[in-house]
Amino acid sequence: MYDAPHQFEPLLPSPNKQEPLLAKAHDLARSATQLAGLPIAAELRALLRGMNSYYTNRIEGQHTRPLEIEQALAKNFSANMDLASRQRLAIAHIEAETAIEQRYSGEAGGRQLYTAIAVQDLHRELFSRLPPEDLVTAEGEAIVPGELRRREVQVGRHVAPGHASLTKLLERWAGFFGDIRRGEAALLAMAAAHQRLGWIHPFIDGNGRVMRLHTHAVLSALGYTNGLWSPLRGFARTVDQYYARLAEADLPRHGDLDGRGNLSEQALVAWIDYVLDVCLDQVSFMGGLLDISAMERRIAACLAFEEESLRSGVRREALRPLHYLFLAGRELERGEFKAMMSLGERTAVSVLSALIRRGLLKSDTPQGRVRFGLPLHALRFYFPALWPEAEADIAE
Repeated sequence: MYDAPHQFEPLLPSPNKQEPLLAKAHDLARSATQLAGLPIAAELRALLRGMNSYYTNRIEGQHTRPLEIEQALAKNFSANMDLASRQRLAIAHIEAETAIEQRYSGEAGGRQLYTAIAVQDLHRELFSRLPPEDLVTAEGEAIVPGELRRREVQVGRHVAPGHASLTKLLERWAGFFGDIRRGEAALLAMAAAHQRLGWIHPFIDGNGRVMRLHTHAVLSALGYTNGLWSPLRGFARTVDQYYARLAEADLPRHGDLDGRGNLSEQALVAWIDYVLDVCLDQVSFMGGLLDISAMERRIAACLAFEEESLRSGVRREALRPLHYLFLAGRELERGEFKAMMSLGERTAVSVLSALIRRGLLKSDTPQGRVRFGLPLHALRFYFPALWPEAEADIAE
């Protein structure tokens, strides 16, 4: 049984094996920084948190449908006990992601994430939000939020390290990855740390969720996401490859040409390369969806459908203020919004009310400022193919 830090090395590939990975990480850093600089409405970030929750739980085979997440956010939980439990887990992930991004922000927060305390904090943030009836494994064992496991486990072919060695293994993990601060190298460290944390398997349950939450939080702290993208969607959409690459990097090295550590360097390189590809794909995808000129056309298409097909009271004249709200990422006084539609007062009031009723505008009070809304039914217009499962829910 593994019980010593040297047994999960290499923690990063050797310098000559890093060169092509660093080139790819450079491309990711450049494109992600550009995307993160866009001033986008906060409602998009809120929707993406729900999507992240959906995808990370889908990886575990415990996902809820997007419409069920939306219902849970409105405190409308299913009468079915199993579904209600999965809804609570989805909400717990959304809330934990928000809290963790705020707590571990900037360069200092990024370094703090590479501590054993932070790893336990992530687990606690997620699972402490669940009621006692949800804190039980499939085998009937209690899950204690933030507590390291107290027994031995095996995950597939991987026999996890002895529980008595978890503290020193986490200290080695934290000390090594926490010292890597150079731009592109930090992205390689982020990917490798994900896999090696899984190898340690510090908790009795929830390790995968914590690993993915940690990776998401590191990318956020490094300033690469601004809440606009996450690798979680990419992991879920390539889930077989995700699990295969993770497992392969757990294996012992294959002879003298496979590095000098106990584990396979070749498999670790393949895992890091996969993670960088997933991130690049998600940044490229979101960058295309957030194209400014295309977004104006998509909002126009949504308004036309509302006006002509649904006759919901929404009108095309709302295009200008809606597009402004999306790009500015701020709120408007109701009078300002109405003025930008260039309609008569009575008609403008009616259209504004219809927009709020349809969720295309949001407001915290009956007469308060308005902001861009992003209801699930508008996704197929605003962000086609972003969350196909949500579009399918609405179609039903």
